[in-house]
Amino acid sequence: MIDWFGFVTVALTTLISAGFVVTMYSLGVRFTAVSGDDDGRINHFAKWGSYVCFGFCVLAVAAGIILIVPALSKAAGTILGNIF
Repeated sequence: MIDWFGFVTVALTTLISAGFVVTMYSLGVRFTAVSGDDDGRINHFAKWGSYVCFGFCVLAVAAGIILIVPALSKAAGTILGNIF
């Protein structure tokens, strides 16, 4: 028998996380483009905004890889269990 609740949960999680990664990457690219637009002056807010957006992308992808790979998932659980 198919677990439809589990299927819907995985589908929605995948859709939301993919949208998050695409949005953060797009904002990071836009902030990078804006940071150098002002006649040679660097907009530091846009520059740091792009770093933050790309950092969120890296964290989201790393979390996804940790959840998918069983050995990494077990190691992360052990480390977090020791911390908390």
